[in-house]
Amino acid sequence: MTRKTVDLIYPKNANLPGIRLGMKMRSIEASGMTRAFSIRRVSGRNVERVMDHVAEEEPLAILVKHWQKDACVTESLAVTMRTPGHDLELAAGLLFSEGVIQQRDDLMDVRLLGSHPSNEVLVELAQGIDFAAWRLARNGFVSSSCGVCGKRTRESVRQDMPPVEADQFHVTASMIHHLPAALREHQKGFAETGGLHAAALVTNCGEIEAVFEDIGRHNALDKLIGWAALNARTPLRERILFLSSRGSFELVQKAAMAGAPILATVGGPSSLAIETARQLQMTMVGFVRDERFNVYSGEWRISD
Repeated sequence: MTRKTVDLIYPKNANLPGIRLGMKMRSIEASGMTRAFSIRRVSGRNVERVMDHVAEEEPLAILVKHWQKDACVTESLAVTMRTPGHDLELAAGLLFSEGVIQQRDDLMDVRLLGSHPSNEVLVELAQGIDFAAWRLARNGFVSSSCGVCGKRTRESVRQDMPPVEADQFHVTASMIHHLPAALREHQKGFAETGGLHAAALVTNCGEIEAVFEDIGRHNALDKLIGWAALNARTPLRERILFLSSRGSFELVQKAAMAGAPILATVGGPSSLAIETARQLQMTMVGFVRDERFNVYSGEWRISD
């Protein structure tokens, strides 16, 4: 698959996305998130040779450069399997949803390493960020496909998640019914392969502001959160996160860290996801399809 390399330049006086205003960043836009394979397709007694498009998957190494006392240290944060594209957003979103950073100013730089296309991202933290303490509390290897890896107890899994702030934000049931059709219009990768998850940021009027796709449902949400963080749009108050996947605990965790009041999914939730959403005062909606949905938590934000 070919990719197009794009240079992004941010003027010092411009309020534009990026990390350090005035710096030159390099980003890779995938011309497609798929690869084609020659396969044998069997349908009943009919057999044919066709070209099949599948979701691309490659490892991404995320390195973190941080200050430890008076020394600058670089170490590995994670190696995650992802669909190439929007890797800067993925790295930033992972650090944000894991609580390493809380705002854009916590990042000094984020860039691709090596030749392009690249499978390495370096994130440079501001000097006041205590990455070593976070690493010690995490107790081990981290992967964006697992929001709870390395935690010692069930209680420690939930202790750092902030409750959703009290608000008057509400949406209508008819708008939620509209979400699957609206999201499908933006799922180019899924339409081609059937193998990519999507995460969308939606207003209370049903307008989709951003969509990211990835073979991993956690990665898709991290890319979306990273995009919002790099654009200084977090916390995501008065916004809905709509996901094409099921509603697992890890996704509730990431939505809570991003400050989203409503999480809606095409699939069903897990018991721990429901318990956590109720504890955090988050509205959780599942099985959003076929003109129906279930509200598992925070039903006061949805009007008939």
